[in-house]
Amino acid sequence: MKLPRLVIAAPSTGQGKTTVAMGLMAALRLAGQEVSGHKVGPDYIDAGYHCLATGRPGRNLDPHLVGEERIVPLLLHGAAGADIAIVEGVMGLYDGRLGTGGFASTAHVATLTSSPVVLVIDVARQSRTVAAVAAGMAAFDPTINIVGVILNRTGSTRNDAEIVAAMESAGLPVFGLLPRDEQLATPSRHLGLVTATERDDSDEFVDLLGRVIAEHLDIPALLHAARTAPDLEAQAWNPGTEVVAEGTERPVVAVAGGRAFTFRYAETDELLRAAGCDVVAFDPLVDTALPVGTCGLYLGGGFPEVYASELAANRELLADLRGAVESGMPTVAECAGLLYLANTLDGAPMAGAVHTSAEMSGRLTLRYPVATATADSLLTRTGEQVTGHEFHRTQTSPANGPVAAWSIDDAPTGFATDTLHASYLHVHWAGHPQLAQRFADAVHQRAVNQLRPRMQSAQ
Repeated sequence: MKLPRLVIAAPSTGQGKTTVAMGLMAALRLAGQEVSGHKVGPDYIDAGYHCLATGRPGRNLDPHLVGEERIVPLLLHGAAGADIAIVEGVMGLYDGRLGTGGFASTAHVATLTSSPVVLVIDVARQSRTVAAVAAGMAAFDPTINIVGVILNRTGSTRNDAEIVAAMESAGLPVFGLLPRDEQLATPSRHLGLVTATERDDSDEFVDLLGRVIAEHLDIPALLHAARTAPDLEAQAWNPGTEVVAEGTERPVVAVAGGRAFTFRYAETDELLRAAGCDVVAFDPLVDTALPVGTCGLYLGGGFPEVYASELAANRELLADLRGAVESGMPTVAECAGLLYLANTLDGAPMAGAVHTSAEMSGRLTLRYPVATATADSLLTRTGEQVTGHEFHRTQTSPANGPVAAWSIDDAPTGFATDTLHASYLHVHWAGHPQLAQRFADAVHQRAVNQLRPRMQSAQ
């Protein structure tokens, strides 16, 4: 399959990858291209901005989470119908899971997808040395096809010319110079960028970024570079197709959304729909009840700690949620979802469906573990292993009753029963589709159990 594509990489975090990748997606879209946005690694936040820039779901490409063999199929699935795919890298080009020789790095994904790489380099307070850095990165692994560079935060005309000349001497084309502009800065907080959903000016910001990138970068040259990517010999990933009998209702899986719950992989919804479920979003900040017909709950990631008081004030929804979980409704909660189900979050009352308390701490938990299921549960079978990631600054107290959801580094974490699975671990279900199927099966069974009393009453 032919798919023009570029990987946007950098020597390190903070060079401007996100700004350039997002702006390039928006600029290409303004130029009439159908653009597919992808992010190396588990990051949901950048993928949210990609969605705004392209008008398509943002997608993640992470060999640790889904396995090397699924990277190209997932790329092709996400890019179906697109003219070009832009893949934003993570950290420095060669930085991957520690102790693995660069596994799950941007370079690893570029290799798996045979994609040309464009380096973004912040040139503030530098001159010709920038070319040495770029040349060194190109020489470090000659199998990585670095096709050129974009110079970010340029200033002096004379210094810019010096850098460009040095780049040309090193044999690296310069695709554009992006000047310093504080308007292009994206606000951050304790766990990275403020999400696109939470910013009132997100659409305007992405539009501005697209116009600035179109003005300062050589879009035709970048398109030409993308079109040098070789054809990909693989089949697109397929979540499956569920044939639902005519007149049969699809059970509703209610998924938390809105400003407080912004983290969910697009493939999660697709797997659940393919398994015969109807995925319906609700906003815990404003909705006072779960969607009509809810037979399952999926509470993904986000920033409930930022909205703890507002979440606590919505007592009607919290009571409805607690009642649903306590009645045995199949429920999956990942990280933010776990906090929402707790008794309290930083002292603010939450749903109280999992008898633990959560508090912000000064310690950042960031890991890329292999987790082992400690018992049979809603999602898992004893001894089953999955890959996942954790990224949070909260901690929970021990809870009475449920067994641990996982064992990570020989320590128990999370809470699980035959109807509930709640933990800090995010798992990409495209890499572990059996989890999605087990959840969907439980949701279907819940729908049957809810329907049975009505049928008996009718008889």
